[in-house]
Amino acid sequence: MQHTQNMVHKAGLGLRRSFIEEALAAPLKNVSFYEVAPENWMMLGGKLGKQFSAMTERYPFICHGLSLSIGSTDPLDEDFIKNLKHFMREHKIKFYSEHLSYCSHDGHLYDLMPIPFTEEAVHHVAKRIQRVQDILEQKIAIENVSYYAAPGQEMSEIDFFNAVVTEADCDVLIDINNIYVNSVNHGYDAEQFLRAIPAQRISYAHIAGHYVEAEDFLVDTHGAEVIDPVWKLLGKAYELYGVFPTLLERDFNIPSVAELQREVDTILSIQTAWHAQNEQIPA
Repeated sequence: MQHTQNMVHKAGLGLRRSFIEEALAAPLKNVSFYEVAPENWMMLGGKLGKQFSAMTERYPFICHGLSLSIGSTDPLDEDFIKNLKHFMREHKIKFYSEHLSYCSHDGHLYDLMPIPFTEEAVHHVAKRIQRVQDILEQKIAIENVSYYAAPGQEMSEIDFFNAVVTEADCDVLIDINNIYVNSVNHGYDAEQFLRAIPAQRISYAHIAGHYVEAEDFLVDTHGAEVIDPVWKLLGKAYELYGVFPTLLERDFNIPSVAELQREVDTILSIQTAWHAQNEQIPA
């Protein structure tokens, strides 16, 4: 199976309706690929649908799901997965990722809820991921999520995450901000967590901002600038595993395109610094 790193490169940006016209008018500097939540674009027709098609014809795209609810006990929505497969083929979108969480229980909950870190949940979720991969006929990537409580916890977050991706045999979308947020909220070492990620499974990364509720309580909002410790953690991830494609997520309080590009430039500069340090130019 193809690996995401063969499909997208360098730095990416989550596409939002607010700047699609600007992105079509002139290529956004240093943005090598885009990501969309398929739920927000699958049923679109008219002007926006045409604009989206024009974007997918010009740039590589990844789909990042919001509603699959991979950890739920509700039946898996196989119709959605089949529609997703058609949408991805129609727009030549090569890859799909989802959150290791659930967002439905007898109906949608409109939030990403943490799956209990238990042995039973590992088998349940892994089986559902395998089914998604069978329908899509490709591997998907699973993202480590931020969480604020861990009911019925039997194992650590990283052990649970690794057990799921190993049993499901899927790829990993590593969210740098979520590692930082959880490390503050749950008092663990972010770098230690990073070192335990299965490197060979990393397909790409997310980086985003968060809201500081209190010194020891951060809320993962994707609605603010990325802070320095999170940029440093990204640098540490490259130091450990080499450079992988990295995407800036900004879902709320969306600033100007110039501001978004400045943060994309920061991703690229951290990647460039790694290459300068680690790749000797042949004589």
